[in-house]
Amino acid sequence: MEDRIKAAVCGSFAADALALGPHWVYNANVIDKKFGVVDRFLDPLTSYHKGKQAGDLTHYGDQMLVLLESVAAASGFNLDQFTSDWRRFMDTYDGYFDQATKATLENMANGWEYPDCGSKSQDLGGAARMAPLVAAHHSDLERLIASARTQTVLTHNNPAVISSAEFFARVIHSVLGGLKPTEAFDAAKKEGADVGLLADWLSEGLASKSLDTRQTIADFGQMCEIEAAFPATIHLITKYEDNYKQAMIANVMAGGDSASRGMLTGMVLGAYHGMAAIPKPWVAGLNCLARIDACLQTLL
Repeated sequence: MEDRIKAAVCGSFAADALALGPHWVYNANVIDKKFGVVDRFLDPLTSYHKGKQAGDLTHYGDQMLVLLESVAAASGFNLDQFTSDWRRFMDTYDGYFDQATKATLENMANGWEYPDCGSKSQDLGGAARMAPLVAAHHSDLERLIASARTQTVLTHNNPAVISSAEFFARVIHSVLGGLKPTEAFDAAKKEGADVGLLADWLSEGLASKSLDTRQTIADFGQMCEIEAAFPATIHLITKYEDNYKQAMIANVMAGGDSASRGMLTGMVLGAYHGMAAIPKPWVAGLNCLARIDACLQTLL
């Protein structure tokens, strides 16, 4: 179990780092020309991640690392601790500030407290950083769900994004309990009170299993918004259920917001297969690996 929990966390961080090179490149042909097959960590092509280098994380991954270190320091998720850690981190952050972060910081500066401080962003990224919670609360479904929803609300106070956090909390709990990811989707759909908000996107993702990934994600939409990113994530997990590495490569080759899709896909498939499925160079190549390992040693 410990190996699979570690793989859920490391699998999510590796997915984000792999996405850094072509992140937010929406023309897939450009990815082909500039990189060929993206099966290694690369310096970012776009100016959004200026100053970063191969093995670093996107701004999504950076916030996921804040969550991991916050959870480790508090021996579990604590809203006050995470709020303080997140805000302190953003005060000196020199990476990309997305609209959700800008809006949340502005709300906080105006004196708005949780949950009102959270932006109304529809981006999946708010839920996608949830993997660290698995290390802390994998054995307690209700606490895992509550913490996944709560950490999302801090920056993404949007019903569909919050529901997606609960959905994937249920999925990862079932996967760690022995179900295949696709079986876990069915279980989450039956059990989750808020899954109705996601039902159509879930069905679309499941139905696309046999289709070409690049075209399917282009059809869903390569953007950050949940209406595109959620079914695309379901497609990736469903189509590549038996191959973590192939899922990660197919994800980044499809372009757009590959980071948020990859973080959730990497979490689920990492938990399903364990550390052996994650390429060793991807784990060793994480520039923040020592910080991740220190947190996991505390939590596990």
